[in-house]
Amino acid sequence: MADAAPRAWQRMLSGRRLDLLDPSPLDIEIEDIAHGLARVARWNGQTKGDHAFSVAQHCVLVEQIFAHCNDRPSKQLRLVALLHDAPEYVIGDMISPFKAALGVDYKAFEHRLMAAIHIRFGLPQKATDEIEALIKQADKMAAYLEATQLAGFSIPEAEKFFGRPKGLSGDRKFHALETLPTNDAAALYLSAFKRLTP
Repeated sequence: MADAAPRAWQRMLSGRRLDLLDPSPLDIEIEDIAHGLARVARWNGQTKGDHAFSVAQHCVLVEQIFAHCNDRPSKQLRLVALLHDAPEYVIGDMISPFKAALGVDYKAFEHRLMAAIHIRFGLPQKATDEIEALIKQADKMAAYLEATQLAGFSIPEAEKFFGRPKGLSGDRKFHALETLPTNDAAALYLSAFKRLTP
């Protein structure tokens, strides 16, 4: 008897079954995304505090920085920023060097999943290159803050890898990152999502 094809779907707590090779927008729920991202640790868990700094918290931080650094972006664009790492709710947070080592196939997989997530929430399948660049800038600023406040990087080391954030020095809300229990991180993410959707 021939071996059966390996399972390529993930069962979610909502009851949805997400096919990872051919993801359908109909199988994507924001509660599953929030739940999953709240349980994925940034920096492979190598952060200070009683809890991991989750990808859910990181996404909220990126959305806040994106809104702060750009001239009153629409709620739709802010939602794109919030969802920028949403595929990690099923594939985890792989560090950048490992993503590069995996190559193009990994990126194509990630892009298919992101397109399905965008469609599910009424967004264009792909953000424009300009918006992606602005979100990437906010993402690097968030990485700098996380690196220096939570992950043990010195300021010169963080500047080397992420650049020094410009435009945040006078805003105290970005200067006291803390780690949250998973349920609180999921609630934070859901609250941000509800704030940005009708």
